Formats: sequence, C-alpha cells, structure tokens
Amino acid sequence: MSGGALGIEIVLVFFLPLFLLHRYGHFRKQHPLVLFGTLLSWYLCFLIVFILPLDVSTTIYNQCKIDNEKPRALTSSDPSNQTSNSSVFPTSTPKVCHKPWSYIPDGILPVFWRVVYWTSQCLTWLLLPFMQSYASSGGFSIPGKIKTALIENAIYYGTYLVIFCSLLIYLAVHPQWQLTWQGLQTISIAAANTWGLFLLVLLLGYGLVEIPCLYWNSSRHGYLLAKTYFKAAKLAKEKSDAEENMDDAMEEVANVNESIGYGHPLRISIDTILRKCPMEIQEKMVRLNTEDSEDESTQRTYPSKRSLVKLHKQVICAGQRHSQTQVQWAILLEEAFHLEDVCKNETSTSHQFVHSFLSSQPPGWLGKYLYTPTIEWYWECVLRQWCYRLLALLLSLLSVAVVWSECTFFSTHPVLSLFAIFIQLAESDYNYLYIEMACFVSILFLCVCVYSTVFRIRVFNYYYLVPHHQTDAYSLLFSGMLFCRLTPPLCLNFLGLIHMDASISHQQRIQTAYTTIMGSMRLLSFIADGFYIYYPMLIVLLCIATYCSLGTRCLNLLGFPQYISQSDDLTSELVEEGRELIRRGTIGWRERYGEQRNLRRSRNGYSELKDNDSPSDNSDSEYDVYDDHFQQT
Repeated sequence: MSGGALGIEIVLVFFLPLFLLHRYGHFRKQHPLVLFGTLLSWYLCFLIVFILPLDVSTTIYNQCKIDNEKPRALTSSDPSNQTSNSSVFPTSTPKVCHKPWSYIPDGILPVFWRVVYWTSQCLTWLLLPFMQSYASSGGFSIPGKIKTALIENAIYYGTYLVIFCSLLIYLAVHPQWQLTWQGLQTISIAAANTWGLFLLVLLLGYGLVEIPCLYWNSSRHGYLLAKTYFKAAKLAKEKSDAEENMDDAMEEVANVNESIGYGHPLRISIDTILRKCPMEIQEKMVRLNTEDSEDESTQRTYPSKRSLVKLHKQVICAGQRHSQTQVQWAILLEEAFHLEDVCKNETSTSHQFVHSFLSSQPPGWLGKYLYTPTIEWYWECVLRQWCYRLLALLLSLLSVAVVWSECTFFSTHPVLSLFAIFIQLAESDYNYLYIEMACFVSILFLCVCVYSTVFRIRVFNYYYLVPHHQTDAYSLLFSGMLFCRLTPPLCLNFLGLIHMDASISHQQRIQTAYTTIMGSMRLLSFIADGFYIYYPMLIVLLCIATYCSLGTRCLNLLGFPQYISQSDDLTSELVEEGRELIRRGTIGWRERYGEQRNLRRSRNGYSELKDNDSPSDNSDSEYDVYDDHFQQT
C-alpha cells in the first residue's frame, strides 16, 4: 500500500475542519475568502497532526534497515575480524524488517512537509493578518478595504522587517555562522517555533488541568447548575449591553439616513449600511426617507466618508454581537432547563425521565424505540456521571504522564520520558500499528488540551469562537493564525518527548522527515540546549496555578467576574441573580407553550414536569427551546 495511507488520510482529514467551520462559521453570510483562509489553515494543521504518526513508523522502518546493513558492512570490510570474533561471540542474525502497512516511499514526505509547513507559515504571518483587517474593515469598496488593511498592518509588518534586519546583522558579525539560504531558513523556523512554544506551554499548562477538571465537574449536577446560573447572570448583562450598542448604532444610522437623500453621491454607502441592519429597521428607514424626501427645504448636514466607514464598522460589530448574545441566551436557557430537569428526576422512583417542556416536533424512531424514558433516566441520572468520572481519571493520568515527560525528556540515559519508553518498547518488536496508535493518541491529547483552550478562550469581544454559526470573521481568522503557530512546535515537542529529535536527544539515528524540514537546531545551540529543554518545565508551575485557580482569582480581583465557588460572595450573588433570570425565562417558556404543557400522554406522546409535581407521577417528555427565530438567527 505504497503511499495509500497518506492519500486516504489527506482526504479524510479534510472533513474535520469542514465540520468545525460549519459549526462556528456561516457559509452563506461570511466572505468566501474568510471561509477559505480559515478552512485551509485548520486543514493544514490537522494534516500535520494526523500524518506525523505515519512519519514516525516509516522512520523506524528505515532505521531498522540501516541497523541491518551495518553488521554486513563491517563483516564484508574486514573478513579476518569476522573470524576472530566468531570464535568468541555468536554471530547475531539481523532482524527481519517488516514494512509497515502505512509505509510512505522515500522522497514523498519531505516534499509534503515542506509544502504544508511553508504554506501554513505564509498564512499565519502574512495573509491571515491582512485578511483579518480586510474583513473587519468598514470600507465600501475593495480598494478602500485593502488600503485600510495595509495601514492597520503597517506596524505589524514593520516589526517583522526590523527583526529580520536585526537577525541579518547578528549573523553578519559572527563569522562562524555562514549566511546561507538553508541557515537562514533554519533560523526563521527556530524563531517561529520559539514564539509558538512560548504560547504553547501556557495553553498546554492550562489545558492539562482544566480538561480533566471539566469532565469531573460535569459529573456533578449541582455544580453544573450553579455555574449555569452564574453564566446566565453574566450573559444577561452582555445581552443588555449588546442591545444598547445595537440601539445606539441604529440611532446613528437613522440620523445619517435622514440627512442623505436618494440623489446624494453618498447614498450608495448608506444603502450598504442599511443592508447590515435588521429587516424591520431597513423598512422603517426607507419609509421615513421617502417621506422626508418630499420636503427639500430642510437644512441638512452631510456626514463625511470617513465617518460613514466608521459607522459601517460599528453596525457590523453591533449586529454580530447582538446576534451572538441572542443565540447564546437561547442555548443557555436550554442547558439550564435540562439541568433542572436532571436534578428533579434524580429523586424519581419510577426511573423514567420527565422533561419540563414539550417538543414542538414528534420524536424520531431512535428516541421512540431505543432512547426510552427509562434508558434516558439511567443515562442522565446514573451512568453519565460515572462515565465522566472515569474519563476524568484517565485524562488525569495522561496529564501526569505529559507533565513528567516534559520535565524529563532531555534524559536519554536512563530514559525517563514515559512516551519515549512506550515507543521504544513497541520499536523493539516493530509493532507499527501500536506505534502509530500510541503516537496518534498522544498527539491527539496534546492537541485537545491546546486547541480546546483556543476554542474556549475569550479576549474581551475581539476574539471569541461562538458555535451555531455565530463566530465573526475576525475570530475565525485569528483562530487559524493560532493553529498555524501552535501546531508545528507542538509536533516538534512531541518528537522530543519520544526521543526522535536529535537536536534534543543527541542520538545518532535517522531523523523523521518532519525534523529534517525543521532544519538542524544545532545551528542555534542556545535555543536547542536551553530554551527548548528548560522552558517546558514551566508547565509544572502553570498546572499548579491552574489547579489553584490563580488566574481565575486574579481576573475576579480585576473586575472580570469568574466562577470560583459558591462560598465566594460575588459568585453567590451572581448565582442567585442567574437563578432568578432562569426562573423568569421558565415562566416565559411556559406562557409560550401554554397549550402544549396541558397535554398528558405516555411515551408515545409527551408529558410535562411542573415545578410542584413529583417525577414519579409523570411520563417522559422531550423539549426543544430552539424557536423559529433562533434557527433563523
């Protein structure tokens, strides 16, 4: 299967970033270049993660062939030495090197890694920053948006130019370093990987603790419900602020719309801004403008083109944020209703799960025949929490293994890195399937810890990935930039953990095609022997800080409320406020589905759990809080 595994993975991996982009982006509303840039950046990063295990198994197979050729070369070069040695030591027969099922022929992987790596680096350092500014620009024409993007990125690209010139000067004054194109490439890669490793350790230190804690806390229904109330109180304020910003933006649009008639040259720009407003606002603006156009004697003050550009950007941001908060509020209500139902059903003696709200659609065959009320009760009230606890324990063991290996991977005699021990044990038996699975699971866990932090992190309102097609173009492109900057050093760090990076392990063995593309870090010994080895040890302090919630407490002191525990005064106040908001939301949903909540049926139909009802006296039901407006949003 020469190169077949590589081709299959290249095709199959494409669907993962496509699925994520469909979940977070909007194919119909966002610019095609934004979607293409984000999809390409995510795709290239996932390719590195999925193809690297194949590179490792192919390298081990090539190393086996070289090891078998060495004894033959020695015996053929010195026959007398063979005779003298054979009388003392028995002649060892070389091991048979079985070709792995995913073997990739020589010459393919270097070209593949070179294309993938340099394409991703061009995206993250050059194209995506420009596309960010272009997408968030309030310009009305393509040249205007390009001009705005160039101005905003002038400092960004100027910094790169200064660093590059300083690097050239540094190389010129050191005669022991020859200024060659390959050496310049290696230094550029080292600089990019150093920046990525700096951010990687911060995100990894957070994710190694947060991911196991997340699943452990997910098994505690009371904790989840209290935290949901807390998030409801915070989101209600954000929702109110977004509505105020939207009203302010619409007021400015109304003033500008009244001042500029249909015959004015700036009317095209006003129409462009109006298309970004809600439909009811557009109709009202057009009607008012038609009425005011009959009175030509009114003195009008016309805005400038620059003010219209600024207003256009304000309307885009306000509309996007308003839509995000509306969707998030609907999702949070659904989550709170479900958690309240779980808490009510835990005391049920009939062992049948009963929902508080009715579903607007009949259940499918899966929910009708397989996911019965009894199975749903056992899963939601019993099995789910134990599965989450077991998963949390397994993830905790993996986190401990990663922390230990990050602190000991530089030791080759003895081998202390757990990942290196596992791979070397499999290498001794040439169990390629185990090698690839071990590499894939290890890299996947590292990626989950890092990427999940990227998806969950929020930098005020400038960067925030929101599901259900609500992520703006700026955040999508920014996530693509982070992926392209974090993935290469993450994979290089993993190769160091399994002792397949000679610049760190100092072993005389064949290198993977990925490390050959990275270049020899021996050119920069202070990075290979210093920063790459000792900086990852900082992950221990970061894990301790995350476990003690030091970052959360600091943000809380700075005025950014974070959920700590219900013993905290501010947290308890927001929890109570959120509980009251959810109660009001419950009343609203009951009024909205007033006709449906009077229905009482068996599992073939639906039933409703009232606040004062006992779960044992009711049958099961389903509810769906996604209304038509939410789906359209």
